[in-house]
Amino acid sequence: MKRQCCVRRPDIRGWLNFFLIPVVLLICLYPWQLARAACEFLSVEGPCNLIFPADHGPHPGYRTEWWYYTGNLDNDARKHYGFQLTFFRIQTSPICESDGGPDQPSAWRTKHIYFAHAALTDVAAERHYQEQEAARNALGMAGVSQGQDQTTIFLSNWQAVIEPQEHRLSAQTRDFGLQLQLTPIKPPVLHGEDGYSRKGSSPQRASCYYSFTRLATEGHIRIGDEKIQVQGLSWMDHEFSTAPLEPGIVGWDWFSLQLSDQTEVMMFLLRKADGIHHPASSGTVVNARGGVQHLRHDQFSIQVDKYWLSPATRARYPSRWTIRIPAKDLVLDVRSTVADQEMQTQATTGVTYWEGSVTATGTKQDHPINAKGYVEMTGYDREFDAPL
Repeated sequence: MKRQCCVRRPDIRGWLNFFLIPVVLLICLYPWQLARAACEFLSVEGPCNLIFPADHGPHPGYRTEWWYYTGNLDNDARKHYGFQLTFFRIQTSPICESDGGPDQPSAWRTKHIYFAHAALTDVAAERHYQEQEAARNALGMAGVSQGQDQTTIFLSNWQAVIEPQEHRLSAQTRDFGLQLQLTPIKPPVLHGEDGYSRKGSSPQRASCYYSFTRLATEGHIRIGDEKIQVQGLSWMDHEFSTAPLEPGIVGWDWFSLQLSDQTEVMMFLLRKADGIHHPASSGTVVNARGGVQHLRHDQFSIQVDKYWLSPATRARYPSRWTIRIPAKDLVLDVRSTVADQEMQTQATTGVTYWEGSVTATGTKQDHPINAKGYVEMTGYDREFDAPL
């Protein structure tokens, strides 16, 4: 049966709907868009304007933050040890302007989770001990407390206390422990552009980043039931950001070195999938008086000379490097003190990375020089996909 065709008069209501519905939707959704914008994480996009001691504390609104201590220690018998103690703050969702919560919020309610990693390297025994902890920022289980001149980062019975004249570290596990006092020899060092450290091509792919690059250290460590008096040098990093790694960057290699001429060097390489280093890779040189010089990626080179294959994860990590900083006439042969210093943290951050003690020898302006330090390498077992 053939359908009849008929002509209909234009329906003015249809035309009104065609034009009015988008306008109504815009009016209705605009407040939601504003609320959504108000719920975004904070972004690092320029100078951080860090002020101490306030900025030793946490920075809610940024997605990721860490306080990171490493050091190289010796006992009276000149046995060498390395240590790491790191606290991470992870914000699970943005803090919205409209966040009022229930009238009687639960004591468990929080947007922050804290993780902590501790490690101890016994160089003579070629042993690397590690432990990890996690807790919500609730019920006094983990968090940061600040007084006028004191900042305390804690998780369970692990803690770092920052005061103007001293940092104190404490962590006890079943197999090892540490109780250390760290005295800053130099003031905090701001990396990048006054603490604004670029990590990618766009301005927001960045972090706020400072360090204490030389901390005289003394105290004791414990291995099993043996308590060992130690002294040496430590390094402290504090960094916070929201940005994920730029697409194409699979991980980074980070170096902190304390040289025998009382200077320090920090460098990081952002590795792309094709093996090329991203131009945002950079570094910092700190002179003996605490003066700071920023290094662009083209002002230094790091050549890998040897690798180590992890028997646990089959990840292949560099284990020896040649570092050159031509402007300082500095060449260093850097070696890991123990091959296996791999951190496996599936129970907390879920990231497998290599974090270990290194030593170096070389020349600076044709004079012999040596150094101790730490190296961190991520993205070797699989591509790093967590926030910075």
